[in-house]
Parts: sequence; structure tokens; C-alpha cells
Amino acid sequence: MSEQLQVPRGTFDVLGDDALAREALERVARSVLERAGYERIETPAFESTELFARGVGASTDIVQKEMYSFQDGGGRSLTLRPEGTAPIARAYMEHGFKQRPQPVKLWYLSSFFRAEAPQKGRYRQFWQVGAEAIGSDDPAVDAELVVLLQELLEALGAQGVRLRISSLGSPESRVAYRGELQAYLRRHEDQLSAEVRDRIDLNPLRAFDADHAGTRAVMEHAPRMVDSLSAPDAAHFAQVRARLDAVGVVYEVDTALVRGIDYYTRTVFEFTSDALGSQSGVGGGGRYDGLIEQLGGPPTPGCGWAAGVERMLMASQQAAVAAPPVDLYVAAGEQGLQVAAFRLACDARRAGHAVRLELAGRSIKGVFKQADKVGARYVAVLGPDGVALRDMESGAQQTVDADTVMHHIRGGQL
Repeated sequence: MSEQLQVPRGTFDVLGDDALAREALERVARSVLERAGYERIETPAFESTELFARGVGASTDIVQKEMYSFQDGGGRSLTLRPEGTAPIARAYMEHGFKQRPQPVKLWYLSSFFRAEAPQKGRYRQFWQVGAEAIGSDDPAVDAELVVLLQELLEALGAQGVRLRISSLGSPESRVAYRGELQAYLRRHEDQLSAEVRDRIDLNPLRAFDADHAGTRAVMEHAPRMVDSLSAPDAAHFAQVRARLDAVGVVYEVDTALVRGIDYYTRTVFEFTSDALGSQSGVGGGGRYDGLIEQLGGPPTPGCGWAAGVERMLMASQQAAVAAPPVDLYVAAGEQGLQVAAFRLACDARRAGHAVRLELAGRSIKGVFKQADKVGARYVAVLGPDGVALRDMESGAQQTVDADTVMHHIRGGQL
């Protein structure tokens, strides 16, 4: 006997109550985002590896360690998408979105892939809801995106949600700060992890994200970017905060907040949930004004966020989502009536009813037991003298013509 095949470690099947919960989450996300003018976009599951190397950043863990890349038959290097913003920036350029009224506001719900150690709520294949607004550097864009993610989390019932925000400034204002931080790290190099030491020249800000105890102790006293913001960057950050204050959004300014992707500029933010323990991140994002230029396009501001579907569902701890109601369960009461039963089920579905057709050859007793299990309101059993139609709520039953079944179930009475 051959060994049973299983889903690869770090991935999972979505079915049953999990599938219903995800469908409910998608409905909520669509409602929150589309009423604010965001339209749905889906990008391919794999893209050119260069897109992520140039867009996400060669120094990031994503590019260095976590991407699933492969050569196709033509020798091209392709990568399963590890994140959603770079592909959307590519689509913005490719489809001439620059010619549309700005900003172009897009949202997605897609699967992504990273070769990292699986944890509870963090998988190698995972799903994210994301929103991007490309083409405007107005601080209202940043604030609107923060508010929309908060509204989504509130609508899902996420527990213990906290918001942290900060500013990474523009690349120009980071030049002097970068040198100051590098000098500080070199003075404490003997206390840093090997990984952080190796990145001092390439990306010193990543030291703020380190889990290494010695590095974390050093970073408590490290200089902060928010203290080195240029006047325009400081003004932009103040305007973002003013808008959040105006609508009552509670937040903490976290001067050590950085993101794990190189394209971020100015505003960065992250939502966490106390319900998730130490791995508390639910979603976050920020501004990426230089990304499209890095990918070969014209200077174009952008801002966005992504939130993990699995993380949001864990944080919401909602009761199980009810399965859609079943209006009618149809079965043939004897041999020779299967075609007529099939026709009745199809006609009822075409009329807009949710219908189950008996497909397992159950006895009449088994038919009613199964109909009760799936929550069917009515059961129609076709016999030689007509259709025995039973109301499963009241228990009332009568024999009707097949052509009048839908009339009876629409009327709600027998």
C-alpha cells in the first residue's frame, strides 16, 4: 500500500467552517474598501524575480531567504509572489494607470508565498487583504488607509487591537540619519547579532526589528529617524496624525517602528492584536513614494497596507459562520423518477432557490435525515402520484404537482 499524500508542511486546505469564515471576511473587506472607492485587482501568482529583487529590496529577508523562485522552460527566473505591492506597482505602469484620475485606488485578496518557518497563523502559503492608493502624496491618503484598516478590523470583531505609527522620512532625509545610525551600531558591534553586523552597511534600520537580546538592548538607545526628519517630512507626518486625531483614531507613535521591506518612505504603521500573543502583528503598511521609480517608471507616490487573513480570523475569535440556508432538498421516491427529480432541482435553482439534490441513493428515511442535517426548509420526494412536499419547520406535508412546487415554497406555507 502506497503512502498517503499530504499537503506540504506550512500549507493547509481551506474547507468547511474555515471557508465560510473567509467568505464572510471577503464580504466585509469588499464593503469597507469599495465604499471608499477602491476597486478590486488580482495580479498573477508568479512574476519576474527581478520585480521583487528591485522593488522589495535585495537586503530584505524576503529576497535573501524567503522567496520561492524557479527557472521556467525559457530560462527566465520567476518567483511566487511574496507580497502584493510590487506587483500592483508593476500593473499600474503596465496598464497606463497614470492616465487615470489620481490616486488610483485598488484592493486585493490574494494568496502569497514565503519560505519561512511555519507558526500558528503564519504559513508558507498565506492570504492577505491589501489596499493601495497610487498617485498622490497627500497626507489624507495615508490617514484614509489607516482608518480603512481599522474599520475592517473593527467590523471583523478583532480583539485587543493597537495601532503604532511612525515616519521613516524621505530617502534624502535618511542620508544623514543612516550615517549616524551606522556609526552608533559600529560602536556597539560586539553586542550585535552576526546578521545585524552583516547589514550595517546595507540596511542598518533593520536592526530595529532584531529578536537578538543583545541587539535589542543596543537599539533601546539608538538614534531615531523621527528626530532627524526634514521639515517637509515632519510636516507630512504631523498632517497624517492631525487627520487621525480628528476622527478619534487612537495610536502610539513608535519611534522604533520599521517595516521589513525596503520601499517604505515617510508614514509607516502596524496594527497588532493582544489576542495573538507574542506574534501579535495583524496588518500594516505605509508610504512607498520611490517604488515605481525603482521599477523603471516615473516618480510616483504611493501608499498601502496588507493584513493577513489567517491573523485577522484568529484575532476576531468570532462564532462559527452559519452555512447558507437550503430552500429545498429534492429526491426521487422510486426508480424511474431520477430524471424528473434532476429537472425539478435545476428548475428551482434557475428560479433562484438554494437546492440540494439527493445523489447518494439514500432511503426515504435517510433523505429526511440528510435534509434535516443540511438545514433544508422543504423536502420534495417525487412519486408516481406527484411530489410529496414537506415543510421541515412545521412538519406539514401534502402531495402537489411538480409544476407547483416553487409556488408553494415561495408562499412559505403548505
